Amino acid sequence: MMAKRISIKDVAQRAGVSVTTVSHVLNDTPGKRISDDTRSRVRRAADELSYQPNGVARSLRLQRSQILAMVSDQIATTPHAGLIILGAQEAASKHGWLLMLVNSGGDRETERAEIQALQQRQVDGFLYASMYHQVVDVPPELGDSPLTLLDARCDDQRIPSVAPDEVQGGQAATQLLLDMGHRRIGLINNVDDIPATEGRLEGYLRALREAGLEPDDDLVVRDLSEASGGYRAGLALLDRAPRPTAIFCFNDRMAMGLYQAAAERGLRIPEDLSVVGFDNQELIADGLRPGLTTVALPHYEMGAWAVETLIRRLGDPDIAPEQVLLRCPVVARASVGPPAASTSSLTT
Repeated sequence: MMAKRISIKDVAQRAGVSVTTVSHVLNDTPGKRISDDTRSRVRRAADELSYQPNGVARSLRLQRSQILAMVSDQIATTPHAGLIILGAQEAASKHGWLLMLVNSGGDRETERAEIQALQQRQVDGFLYASMYHQVVDVPPELGDSPLTLLDARCDDQRIPSVAPDEVQGGQAATQLLLDMGHRRIGLINNVDDIPATEGRLEGYLRALREAGLEPDDDLVVRDLSEASGGYRAGLALLDRAPRPTAIFCFNDRMAMGLYQAAAERGLRIPEDLSVVGFDNQELIADGLRPGLTTVALPHYEMGAWAVETLIRRLGDPDIAPEQVLLRCPVVARASVGPPAASTSSLTT
């Protein structure tokens, strides 16, 4: 004998409210004045009864598929993709939505075909994601579709977007070194013209100036954002006289190259040289000895924010679009310490 299907009426009876109130609460209907106590009572009743809404009926009633699509260039192949996707997926699931992911590999024709195929399947809205923080040209095929940019931004202020606060992250990394007593701080930066390159540099310079220090152009070296680039830039900085007592690296891969350069110059980390990276690529940061102190990109938070924003705007298209930058926290490990007595005297 089949078990009786729990209906919305059962939930309403258990919670002591109307069916309409249950519908508004479980659908997160915007603009409804329902007390927090009532909302909690309805959700508790639904959980106790293991209520499962009829997705087909709900979609027909709302004229929606309850499906969102994440379209990306190469995000599925990057080290951080899992957290971005997980944040977006869990946010969608919380609201009863399904998230689809397509990866174009950076090919424009593939991207165009994927978008058109998703539109034909009545996808309700799109997340357009990039593999790293950049300024993008939104595909014209997405022009009329509800859209949020993820780890990207564009010149059209009508489109909501979320990206990391590169300036704040660069400032936080440099401030950590300043707080440990370092005054001669180098920067190994990227050569690519992307927001992260200029933002992290701006944060570095801002921290120095706020500490009353005049930035030294000789302490900023640019190279490829790989371990080999960090190695070459690291040797250049460590051969300066006097050498820096601490170095902030554009990313963890460059920091890995700096570790090699320091070892070749007979320097110990952090006793002789403090190092801070960026990205918190755990395979690198945890794998280095000593562990690398670094700045984390808010990948999970960006994915969740993008979905929450898209769903809210689907419910109320008049919500003003926001271009949001999320904080990048420092993840402390063991690569930072006070300047060595032998070198700190050179900088005071």
